[in-house]
Amino acid sequence: MENCLFCKIVSRDIPADIIHEDDQVIAFRDVNPQAPVHVLIVPHRHISTVNDLTDKDQSLTGHMILTAGQIALQSGIDDSGYRLIMNCNQEGGQTVFHIHLHLLGGRQLTHLG
Repeated sequence: MENCLFCKIVSRDIPADIIHEDDQVIAFRDVNPQAPVHVLIVPHRHISTVNDLTDKDQSLTGHMILTAGQIALQSGIDDSGYRLIMNCNQEGGQTVFHIHLHLLGGRQLTHLG
């Protein structure tokens, strides 16, 4: 997707503070962090929303979660706790239409609900 912000980060057309990359995902610090640790885990392959995932993407989404856990450990927030969030579409809070997993931690997060 030529106008996708995250596709441009994956292709290195736009710089980012990358902290992890492997053959499936790239992880970088959010430019507008909502917590001391706020990392986005983004698949290399463009998938617009969670609604566009299929059965063949189960391994990818599992890999995104496992990667978040590894980054939490490396960031020292694994024991204190962290939150994982995936937003879907406008009313769900999605602003970049390329799926991504938010990893937030490093402080007491407010309770949801």
